[in-house]
Amino acid sequence: MLFLSEQEKQLWSSLGNEILDKRLPPRDMQDEVRGNLVSFFHYYAGILLAAHGQELLGKQWFAEGAQIEDDGLFSNAFTAAFLERQQNRFIMPDTAFADPRPFVHFAGVPEVKGARERFIKQCGHSMPRFNRPLRIMDIGCGNGALAATLLKHLQEAGKVGDIDEILLIDASPAMVVLAKETVQKDFPNVTIRTINSRIENISDSIDASYDVALSSLAYHHMPMELKRVHLEKLKSRIDHFVIFELDANNDTPELHSPDLALSVYQSYGRIIDFVFAHDAPVDVVQACVDCFLMTEAVSILTQPRGVRTDYHMLRSQWRELFDSVLGPEFTCRCDSTSYGDEYLDLFTMHYGR
Repeated sequence: MLFLSEQEKQLWSSLGNEILDKRLPPRDMQDEVRGNLVSFFHYYAGILLAAHGQELLGKQWFAEGAQIEDDGLFSNAFTAAFLERQQNRFIMPDTAFADPRPFVHFAGVPEVKGARERFIKQCGHSMPRFNRPLRIMDIGCGNGALAATLLKHLQEAGKVGDIDEILLIDASPAMVVLAKETVQKDFPNVTIRTINSRIENISDSIDASYDVALSSLAYHHMPMELKRVHLEKLKSRIDHFVIFELDANNDTPELHSPDLALSVYQSYGRIIDFVFAHDAPVDVVQACVDCFLMTEAVSILTQPRGVRTDYHMLRSQWRELFDSVLGPEFTCRCDSTSYGDEYLDLFTMHYGR
């Protein structure tokens, strides 16, 4: 992932404010912005304008930026096309996960599928051998496939024998129904409980203990300060916490900051490129982009902290959070990359007693 220097942050903010105040059209930025980040700056300027109701002028910046994009990062082009589909309105077209099909497609994208497979393998290496029937909760369970695959792998690896209970938690009613069906097929004789809620609404009411808490691309839906509060509430109820997460700087940067735009440009741009490259019916791919990924990106880029829906943190911030809240009773058992390139990092992190 690329970052800006302090001087560059100040420069980008100054240039962005001038573009916004004077409603300036695109221009050659080579003499003002680091050469390899010119397309990134066009995205920042376009987002700044679109978020302030200047979508048409923002589209000009996206269009100019799209002409110089390369290396699998095409956020300017993706955002310009998204605006076309939304009648030039930079708004969230849907509530993410209202329909589970876009997520199911996302999970099948080769890069994501491979990362999830490595996550399963890494959990198999880091988990201890459980000598009693396992109790597991899946926070943000999605369609339930990851939990089911993880449990089967742990059984095959000799880490887990019988399973006592599987608790599936998700804010999407459709996801909860699908997850229960998915998990029950593989574990028909296991007690499966479901809760249709965000974890922050129920963390203080969970009255049972679980050997493992699993969370895949879900615990980031809270800002850092709330992650801390609800992790503290869960601490006494779990022995192991394992996450599969995106390394991105989308939590602490404030709205309209260069840091936030730079992070979204890289993380969402890379993932959307993977989604478009994966062969599937056009309507399914479009729904995955518009009703899942762009819905999240628009929230991050137009809503302030405390309101936006997603707060992906940097990997170092996750370590700091777990060390300060779970330590010293818990220690880090695994911190491994599941997928990594210059711009995108998906990782496994496991803390256990």
